[in-house]
Amino acid sequence: MAPRGSSAQPPAFRTCHLPQIERIWPRRSKPPGDRLAERRDLDRAQDRAAAIADPVGFVDSPELLVIDEIQRAPELLLAIKAAVDEDPRPGRYLLTGSSRLFGMVAAPDALPGRMETVELWPLSQGELDGEPDGFVDALFALGPDLRHESDVTRADYAARIVRGGLPEATTRTDPRRRQRFLDAYVQALVDRDVRQLSDIQHKSELRKLVRLLAARSATIIAANSLESALGLSRPTIARYLQALEEIFLIKRIPGWSRNLGTRATAAPKLIFVDSGIAANETATDARALLRPGAPFGPLLESFVLSELSRQLTWSDQLADLSHYRDQSKYEVDAVLESRSGQVVGIEVKAATTVGPDDFRGLRRLADRLGDDFIAGLVLYTGTSTLPFGDELRALPVSALWQVPAPPAG
Repeated sequence: MAPRGSSAQPPAFRTCHLPQIERIWPRRSKPPGDRLAERRDLDRAQDRAAAIADPVGFVDSPELLVIDEIQRAPELLLAIKAAVDEDPRPGRYLLTGSSRLFGMVAAPDALPGRMETVELWPLSQGELDGEPDGFVDALFALGPDLRHESDVTRADYAARIVRGGLPEATTRTDPRRRQRFLDAYVQALVDRDVRQLSDIQHKSELRKLVRLLAARSATIIAANSLESALGLSRPTIARYLQALEEIFLIKRIPGWSRNLGTRATAAPKLIFVDSGIAANETATDARALLRPGAPFGPLLESFVLSELSRQLTWSDQLADLSHYRDQSKYEVDAVLESRSGQVVGIEVKAATTVGPDDFRGLRRLADRLGDDFIAGLVLYTGTSTLPFGDELRALPVSALWQVPAPPAG
């Protein structure tokens, strides 16, 4: 899966954070742009042995060299740095891995100034359905004029949440097979990748932490709130949370404020990178998700935030994603702020109906931001676009992937 919106002039090499083990190209083939590429996979014992024995020779290639699972041989980074310093032509290396280079304990050099990093998320809903995925660009271009009608039902949304976007999981239509795959996937991340990032002394507690976090999706998480449940110290929990984020299992959405005359929380909100993993960790299937008392609301919010995060990696509109909550308990689930200071607020509701009270936090933002506030949306599981004021609209959640980006120019 190639990232959208790649730059025309790449740096000397590019690192890609893969939230799943993924094959980009065959071992010798032509990637996009008809450039011949050599691909080496450090999950293969012979490739890894060659990399460790002769790092300089391993990275010596006249063609684009794709190195998969780079975190398995961090010794290569110094060799790549030397090769890039000697020959700084752009686009010589594409490095992929399931954890961040910057977080690797054994990484000898993070190569500042020599690389561009692209996060590759699990597949978006648009990629799975062949839909346009242009919501972010359309939202900033059209604001409250954005319209969308939908025939997606609550049951459809529940099925999408449980399915997630990991390619291997989406091909498993049998729920038991998908459950076994997701269990094994998370366990492999904990057993292999976390060990490369942090000194893990309580592996069973780490696995328990993952389940606790899944049950608290789309909530503000602080390390001290987990101390009693896990019996671990606050610094240990903070370190484990950092490791889980480094391996792209979770993502923390920062708190947002802009001197609004009231104190806002800076604590981050936690989501899972893949909604299918979160649902599986809470032992929730699509049918159970629709029952009273099920965590449909938090999982739907986490699902929406992760879809927005995906689109922000390729949208033409550059924007930052955060959440808002102030001391007066006004909240907005997602705040998108462009580099020019324009703000869009988004609330997520699992209900098929929407009322004025659902816009409470959005109205607070609109009042305090003035002209910088261009739209406030409540994404809900109904079917129609509904007006609730000049800048406020209710839209079906499926607008996220079914709305096209506006024409260029």
